Amino acid sequence: MAQVNDIGIDLGTSNVLIYMRGKGIVLREPAVVALDRDTNTVLAVGSDAYRMIGRTPGNVVTIRPLRQGTVGDFGLLNTMVRQFILHTCGKHFFNRPRAVISVPSGVNDMEKRSIINLMFDAGARHTQLLDRSMAAALGVGIDFSEAYGTMIVDMGAGMTDIAVLAMGEVVIATSNGIGGDYFNDAIIRYLRKKHNLLIGERTADEIKMSIGSAVPQPNEVTMDVTGRNLISGMPRTQAITSVEVYEALREPVSELIEAIQGVLERTPPQLAADIFEEGIVLTGGAAALTGLAEAVYDALHIPCGVADDPQTSVAVGCGRALEPSQTNRDMLNASRVAGRRRR
Repeated sequence: MAQVNDIGIDLGTSNVLIYMRGKGIVLREPAVVALDRDTNTVLAVGSDAYRMIGRTPGNVVTIRPLRQGTVGDFGLLNTMVRQFILHTCGKHFFNRPRAVISVPSGVNDMEKRSIINLMFDAGARHTQLLDRSMAAALGVGIDFSEAYGTMIVDMGAGMTDIAVLAMGEVVIATSNGIGGDYFNDAIIRYLRKKHNLLIGERTADEIKMSIGSAVPQPNEVTMDVTGRNLISGMPRTQAITSVEVYEALREPVSELIEAIQGVLERTPPQLAADIFEEGIVLTGGAAALTGLAEAVYDALHIPCGVADDPQTSVAVGCGRALEPSQTNRDMLNASRVAGRRRR
């Protein structure tokens, strides 16, 4: 029987979420580390490091250990995860938690084994990996153990995983880089090209969440944005409209829809018919973009909905996978990667 402090972890490129049995989401922190390059010392992790983005002196850099679905720096990842688990579980050597963790799909088998070892060093007595799409489906409450097709589109910051699930397995899946960061980059490029205004990632994310939309909005909204004028080099405030942000996001949204269509075209006909009947479920933080489900429906004519709390779906699913059942054991065994563990 799983202990109360057993945890499910969504190790994302933008945020790390930890779900604890009996308590729900107990940690939600940006996956950012602030590093002093002169001394190679970690100054802050999580929210404290995120607040430093764009505001640090030259010797201090803010780094995402995970970027676009791959591990950029294992040392910083180790430090970050260790602090998060210590903050969540405390120092309980004789009550080490079991952990189910979902990592970005771009992480290879060697990196997965390293992450399992990392989790052991951070305090987990036993760690198992779970496919992100399966975790998202569990988190939403979808039963995909039967011979019935379900499509999950899990949109993180660096990657989007598109999968068709049936019989407790992934039938067909693909991953691409069309995530939240990709949307932010599109906004940055648009403002640089149209207004000669250079903004940072945080500002682009604020624009996306405040007035961004995947479909035209009935009422135009304006937002004042401060950046650097590329001609004069001086700070400047520019009024940006929701119509402009829609134009900036139209191409990446179209690319996402094409990727979904590509998976549907390779899906066995009977499972595709199930999806056309029941629809597509969007999860992940990037799925919160206004009108995204509507844009998918308009293009593909398939019902599409967003999870109630899309950002927590994977973490909740990882936690639910700890429930004792044969289906959960089969899913975890299918995702098993050799690593160090202690019984």
